Amino acid sequence: MTDAATMAGLDPATLNDLLRLAGSDGFDRIQDQIRRTGGCTDPIRLQGSTVTRDAVTGHVLHSYSTDTEPGGVLRLACGNRRASRCPACAWTYAGDTYHLIRAGLVGDPAKGTPDTIRDHPRVFATLTAPSFGPVHNRPGTRPCRCGTHHPEDAPELGTPLDPESYDYAGAVLWNNHASDLWRYFTIYLRREIAKRAGLTQKAAREQSRVSFGKVAEYQKRGAVHFHAVIRFDGP
Repeated sequence: MTDAATMAGLDPATLNDLLRLAGSDGFDRIQDQIRRTGGCTDPIRLQGSTVTRDAVTGHVLHSYSTDTEPGGVLRLACGNRRASRCPACAWTYAGDTYHLIRAGLVGDPAKGTPDTIRDHPRVFATLTAPSFGPVHNRPGTRPCRCGTHHPEDAPELGTPLDPESYDYAGAVLWNNHASDLWRYFTIYLRREIAKRAGLTQKAAREQSRVSFGKVAEYQKRGAVHFHAVIRFDGP
């Protein structure tokens, strides 16, 4: 068994568990749940029952209990967007996001977006946090400010050059309020467009619509920044 586990790249205990699972009576249903969750790494495990009755007669129309499921639980995908937490769900989310953004850029009649959308003005913008103090980085072929050519996986990348003077409070507040900052950006952008067009905000809304698609990610220094596609649609 040890040799077989080694060949499969598993430890003996894990291989034993897999063989026991594959030989269980509910293995087909387990496979079905795995497929339905998309191979989720850490699925949500639900326990309980539900009964649907006719409102007039009280007759049971449908009933379900997780007691009939393998292990007594129903597994649902966790839906986590972070690949470090669940690669399978993160991959699904990334694929959905790709198709959504693509449809918003070039159109997709199957998704209710006409092909003519590709001729609408659009901007790809990156909204970055201000500096909270110099950090270790890899500025092209030049050395870091500390004088070192850091390798790509250097653990000090993104950490402050001078921890004593780094604005940690500002960095924390930025991340904490990042969602609100994005919301205010969308509000003030619409106001600025109306102002430059010589229109009231109401008139601008009647003449055009501003659509957004954005993703947030952490930089090496730990600050949230946004990548956004902004599209302008006419009346």
